[in-house]
Amino acid sequence: MKLLRYGPIGQENHGIMDENGDIRCLSSIVPDINGDTLSSQLGKIRATDLSSLPVVSSDVRYGACVGKVGKFLCVGLNYADHAAESGMPIPAEPEIFTKATSAICGPNDHVVQPKNSDKLDWEVELAIVIGKHSSYITEQQAEDHIAGYCVCNDVSERTFQLEKGSQWDKGKGCDTFGPIGPWLVTSDEVNDPNNLSMWLEVNGKRFQNGNTNTMVFKPAFIVSYLSQFMSLQPGDIISTGTPPGVGLGQTPPLYLKPGDKMSLSIEGLGEQHQTVVECAK
Repeated sequence: MKLLRYGPIGQENHGIMDENGDIRCLSSIVPDINGDTLSSQLGKIRATDLSSLPVVSSDVRYGACVGKVGKFLCVGLNYADHAAESGMPIPAEPEIFTKATSAICGPNDHVVQPKNSDKLDWEVELAIVIGKHSSYITEQQAEDHIAGYCVCNDVSERTFQLEKGSQWDKGKGCDTFGPIGPWLVTSDEVNDPNNLSMWLEVNGKRFQNGNTNTMVFKPAFIVSYLSQFMSLQPGDIISTGTPPGVGLGQTPPLYLKPGDKMSLSIEGLGEQHQTVVECAK
């Protein structure tokens, strides 16, 4: 299933993409696409005759594909070639940081360049969406705890991240730094999350062109690993790292500025399109 949320910012409704590519409203079936629905009501959606649901306009705004996210966790340096371009060693264990949930936005919303930002960067990433309470689970159990996957742009401000102390979170959690969607694709429709092609373009030029098969730590391992340190709740999001080709890794480095346009996609999970705008505050 391709589950989504749509409508004006802060007033999102929720729906499902049918086999013809039409959005069908799910408001009469479940209250939202959030942790409660993912943990207990996916079967109800699957049993629904989608043709009986109202069709939503195709030009609607897509919101973040998961609502009321509790935790937004990320894995850094999870592609060996990206670690090399960043001048950092491959971690022996997953490098974990958080993005503020207030960074979450729709997949095609504007990305706002923060005040005092001069090194705004892009990162196409596969994001895991948790479907079950997970605590001390094994890698073998982990796949059953994943509700699905979505595209994430782990927008980053490198000055904030790398030049203002050792806490990466400062360069990761600014408003609009976490576009997710357009859809949450349930895990039963993702044949192999360990072998998905992915790409990102800036102003029509392709900078990232990778595949999840080069991840150092795979999704099931990441979920199991994180569950040893904290419980994971339905609706939590884990972004799993980016392949090479980020702005930091260009020669010379290349960073985003207002007016730049990003497009990014992961095989089977849809596309995102964002324009960078200047902070108005």
